[in-house]
Parts: sequence; structure tokens; C-alpha cells
Amino acid sequence: MNSLKTKRIRVVRKFSKPLWLNNQALLFIIIILHSMGLENDINQPKFRNEYQKAIINLMYTSNWMEERMKCFFEREHITPQQFNILRILRGAGKPISTLQIRQSMLDKMSDTSRIVDRLLAKEYVKKNTCENDKRLVDVSITLKGKKLLEKMDKCETEMDQIVASISEAEAKILNKLLDKMRSA
Repeated sequence: MNSLKTKRIRVVRKFSKPLWLNNQALLFIIIILHSMGLENDINQPKFRNEYQKAIINLMYTSNWMEERMKCFFEREHITPQQFNILRILRGAGKPISTLQIRQSMLDKMSDTSRIVDRLLAKEYVKKNTCENDKRLVDVSITLKGKKLLEKMDKCETEMDQIVASISEAEAKILNKLLDKMRSA
């Protein structure tokens, strides 16, 4: 006989007879309770409105994703900001200034010069004085930096698994909604 139908759990209710649930019913209840999502995750049963919930959900989800991404960066002994700069430099295909790097960074509050100096110490980038303006420095990615990114590129599927609980179509909708929110 199917074990889902044979196992029963006794749920005691106050002021009434005990209620017996099979595993399927219990699983349904767990799914319903889990679907409350953010409310359960942060132990906040009510929000002022859906806008407040969305803001808190975005902040919570951002931190959740950063925690999951951290392992990819820690394996290579770099920070997310260092990875971001290497990615920008590879995409540029030519030396660019720290100002141009800062404008493309995901975290606009990062101290770009300090991060570039750390990448320089690891030999992932090189700095040259800008020919047009001697006060500026152009930064380019080294072969060692490119090899590091190529190694990390092999983990793209593993990184994609962080958001694999949503379909590609849902990811497209999410991207459009996030773009719309930032354009306001």
C-alpha cells in the first residue's frame, strides 16, 4: 500500500476531537505555510502595504543572493567588487579610467581606486598613465585576470542555479519589473 496513505499524524485541536492527517494533507499544509515566504523568513506577519513588502523583499533577497554568490568569489580569493571590475575591464576590451570603471560598477559606493590597487597586487590588472591626461590612470586586465574570469565562467551554470526556482520567462518578467522600478 502507498506509504503516503498509510502514515497518519494526529493533530490535537483545542476543544474538539483530534484530527488525523495523512502525509499528503500534511505536505499540503507545509506548502501553504511555506508559501507565506517573506513573512515567515523574517518573522513579520504584516506589512503596511504591498510596496513596503516589495522593498523589504528586495533587500532581503539581495542579501540572500549575496550569501549564495559569496562561495564563488571566496574560492578564487576575490570579492564581488573585484570580480565586477575584472568583468568590466574584460568587456571594455581596452584600457579604461577608474572613473569609467566606477560608472559601470554595480556598487557605485565602492572605492574603485583601492579595489584596483588590490587587483594590481594580485597581478589581475595593470595601470598605465593616461596619454591624454597625465593626472588620470588607465586600467587594463592582464592575462592572469582573463584566465581567472575564464575559470569562473565555467561556473556559470552553477551560478544560474541560484535563481533556477523561476523559469526563464519569469526571469525576463522580473528583469523588466526591476528595470521599470529603477526608471521611475
